Amino acid sequence: MEKNYPNWMAICLKLAAIYNILWGAWVVIWPNTFFEWTGMAPLQHPTIWQGTGMIVGVYGLGYWWASYQPMRHWPIVAVGFLGKIFGPLGFLFNYLVLQEIPFQFSYTLYTNDLIWWVPFFLILKRVHTEMRWQLR
Repeated sequence: MEKNYPNWMAICLKLAAIYNILWGAWVVIWPNTFFEWTGMAPLQHPTIWQGTGMIVGVYGLGYWWASYQPMRHWPIVAVGFLGKIFGPLGFLFNYLVLQEIPFQFSYTLYTNDLIWWVPFFLILKRVHTEMRWQLR
């Protein structure tokens, strides 16, 4: 299969995969640690947070598989990108509007979402550009 993408895409997706799998495992195995570190109240229902960890870990598997052909597996990147957009939006709504979540919870957004915006966007932009070129 012909390689039609720059190496940084595969590297980025592999890094995202490793991060997501490790973060997901951490949350599943030690669900209260983040809350203890940030001084937030302990969880009353840690299984909900562990479910989040499982989902994040599974995204990691998708990113790993997508890293082998980022241009072909762009839907995985797109779904991940949407999650990385909607997660912070959900935080802002819950923090600013509903005032139901402490500011410390935003610490999860920096490494789970925000640092991936640019590389995921650039992958999807490249896919869009190439698809438009192929349609001409």
